[in-house]
Amino acid sequence: MRVGFLNVNWADILDVFLVSVLLYQVYILVRGSIASRVFLGYLFVYVFYLVVKGLGLGLLTAILQYFMGVGAVALIVIFQQEIRRFLLIIGKSTIHTNNGFLKKILRNSVLDVQSKDLRDIVEASKAIAANFTGALIVVNKRDDLSKFIETGELLDARMSKPLLVSLFNQYSELHDGAIVIVDGRIKAARCVLPVADGVDVPSSLGFRHRAAMGMSEATDAVVIVISEQTGRISVAVEGELHGNIPINELQNRLEEYLSSDVQRMPK
Repeated sequence: MRVGFLNVNWADILDVFLVSVLLYQVYILVRGSIASRVFLGYLFVYVFYLVVKGLGLGLLTAILQYFMGVGAVALIVIFQQEIRRFLLIIGKSTIHTNNGFLKKILRNSVLDVQSKDLRDIVEASKAIAANFTGALIVVNKRDDLSKFIETGELLDARMSKPLLVSLFNQYSELHDGAIVIVDGRIKAARCVLPVADGVDVPSSLGFRHRAAMGMSEATDAVVIVISEQTGRISVAVEGELHGNIPINELQNRLEEYLSSDVQRMPK
């Protein structure tokens, strides 16, 4: 088949279709985060490189070709969390996870345990908010949080409301920084989190809220932040801060996000 001056066959159409699907899936994976801007910027540079190469501009093509080679390595570093998440999604297609009956049993048992843990977190958040002591609680989803756990005091303690409340007591030596919770266990306290400092971050936000946004940009974890001044509870997911969450909605929204494949906090 001939289109203008181009010879197009079915293999070319299939190739373009598959590349389009791949690019769309990558965009869906990274949208809403800082990585999405990097991805779109790199895509624009690549299209510009193809145009320059097609026009036969040798010097500019060589410069852009070198930039694309270095950029490919940089993308692997920048998108390491997204690549890990993408591979985890692919891993779900195994026979083990596709067994409907077994998947239902495993999912129900996991949700039962998760619901109890989240109930403790919600009750502790309510008590902390009432005391205006402030808190920063990180709850894992799929990403590995080891490098953040290592920045704090290791605990590896069983989840409980009294322990959470006591850790954020103003007289506790561990009340500064964040608590990281992995699979229902308090792994560490006084952890250091990355702080969001982009142009989209409101200047009115305090350090805790910026740290919550930064952590949610870097990982798929959900971060609960309680204001020391107002006692209001906010939740950060995928770089977005959802402010003033009612305590009676907090557990349901956390459960829905943590037990699903969606990347955004449900409304």
